[in-house]
Amino acid sequence: MPAEQLEPWVGEVLAAFELSDTQVNIDKVLSLAGVVAHGVLRPAAPLTTFISGYAAGLAVGRGQATEQHAMESADVLVRDVLKKHLAADTTGA
Repeated sequence: MPAEQLEPWVGEVLAAFELSDTQVNIDKVLSLAGVVAHGVLRPAAPLTTFISGYAAGLAVGRGQATEQHAMESADVLVRDVLKKHLAADTTGA
């Protein structure tokens, strides 16, 4: 799907879930998927972004964070886990 079609697609999906007021940083999500796909395995990318979004949604739903803070925190956490994973791979741990 060409990049110019991503924003309308995301809007359609958000509307279907009745989340039209939710902001999605498409570039950040794709960046996270990219580093995971290249750092672990390609199939890890959609799984990781799903888990990350799910965790962020739970945090918001429980009143633990705003949407933006929850999504930022999830992104940072996954990147930290990936760094540890890659470091372990290079040290043989």
